[in-house]
Amino acid sequence: MTGSPANQMRDNLNAILDIAPEQEAVEFCRQWWTWGELKTRKEAIETAMSQAGLGNDARIGVILRNRPEPTSAALAPVTTEKCLVTLNPTLPDAALHIDISKLKLPVILASSVDWARDEVRGAALESGALCIEISDDKNTPVRILQPISKENEEDFHSSAMGIAVEMLTSGTTGPPKRIPLKRTRFARSILGAAKFEAGRSKDDAPRLRPSTQLLLTPFAHIGGLLALLNALLAGRKICVLEKFEVSKFQDAVKRHRPKVVQTPPAVLAMVLAARVPKEDLSSLVAYRTGAAPLDPELADEFWKTYGIPVLQNYGATELGGVAGWTLDDFKAFWPEKRGAVGRLNPGVEARIAATENAEILAAGEEGILELKGAQIGDPDSWVATTDLAVLDTDGFLWIKGRADATIIRGGFKIQPQSVAEANERHPSLREAAVVGLADRRLGQVPGAAYALKPGAIPPSPADLREFLRQNLLPYQIPTEFVEVEALPRTSSMKVGLQAVRELFEGRRTGEGETP
Repeated sequence: MTGSPANQMRDNLNAILDIAPEQEAVEFCRQWWTWGELKTRKEAIETAMSQAGLGNDARIGVILRNRPEPTSAALAPVTTEKCLVTLNPTLPDAALHIDISKLKLPVILASSVDWARDEVRGAALESGALCIEISDDKNTPVRILQPISKENEEDFHSSAMGIAVEMLTSGTTGPPKRIPLKRTRFARSILGAAKFEAGRSKDDAPRLRPSTQLLLTPFAHIGGLLALLNALLAGRKICVLEKFEVSKFQDAVKRHRPKVVQTPPAVLAMVLAARVPKEDLSSLVAYRTGAAPLDPELADEFWKTYGIPVLQNYGATELGGVAGWTLDDFKAFWPEKRGAVGRLNPGVEARIAATENAEILAAGEEGILELKGAQIGDPDSWVATTDLAVLDTDGFLWIKGRADATIIRGGFKIQPQSVAEANERHPSLREAAVVGLADRRLGQVPGAAYALKPGAIPPSPADLREFLRQNLLPYQIPTEFVEVEALPRTSSMKVGLQAVRELFEGRRTGEGETP
């Protein structure tokens, strides 16, 4: 099984499905699906697409709910050189209706759960797409709800040459958008993930492994999709949780005894706050986290409580994996490199450019992160990110915030993440988020939304400002504060900064002010 990374990934995934079709592959709600059941659905989907005349590079929409049925649906385009267009099941019905109508896809795949949503079903049928239902019914695993409409053929946006995935971003800072991921780069990202596992290599022959991996991140986001395909490629059994709940997570870890789990930092904090008994997590040798900044103090507290190292990683939808901690690096470097997102992945180069004039800075200086590597784009060209970062001589990377999220207050630059972290040091605050608010005189001013620790006494705005004066410069201190029960989050558990901004806009409008 040689050739391009995309061919290697395709051949290995198909080989995994053939090794032992009768063996357990996916657990959902304590019920097991076999490798053969995944393969049966995948092949039925492929047959339906072939009969509809859809060849390589066809755009295939999949409502990627965290269930076994969409697992088969995701495998079909990935192993037939088609383009997987992710549809987010957590969108409200009306929003998903609009998304489907705009995309003009020739094929839409979904589980029975999502076909039961009237607005979603209506949008798909009205589009004229080939609509395929993947069910948990063993007698009718795949059902054609509607053949492809020849009358609508000219309206379809049918092809995406060389694109493996059109990935919908999480919409953390604004409206979600789709980013095309080239097939070769996407395959390299998945194959390269083997680097972070002891005893695994991207060149391993396909085989089934006895261990079970917990999949907790939404498949509709890049982290969840990569985790799903990586687990399948490794031949591991997987346990899927449709929605994170501490009790279900605790039960799954106790039963399956995984060595590693991965969640966003917000979920790590939930596990810690729930005081899950140490013995229930005793199988874990590491806890991986990504998708959002990790507070080093949270990592330290988890290590102190459970003796489990927290290994952060860093990447982006359009860039794939960029950096991460290995267990060996944690043992050797954590006290020294505390707060880093890890060391650069093999094949990735990085440099830091000055924000003012793009001059390349020395190690240890803060500026715009620029990257280069085969999995990122043209291997000979540097790609500028929107992240502010610091890189040291050992290849460890610190992310300091987003340049495009910088608040400019009367000419002074403010990094929201730094201000949020200062707020979180207040003894009453559990977490905080800071956004830029429009101001007629200064252009922008910072506003802070925060959630309290259980049983904490709410501080007044004056108390908070007095506390922040100990850690921040005067222009960095928020002009407005709002207390919330919980910060709004996207489906990938990132803080939804656009939703936070709307909290302030709603308050300002309600008070008769112009935002």
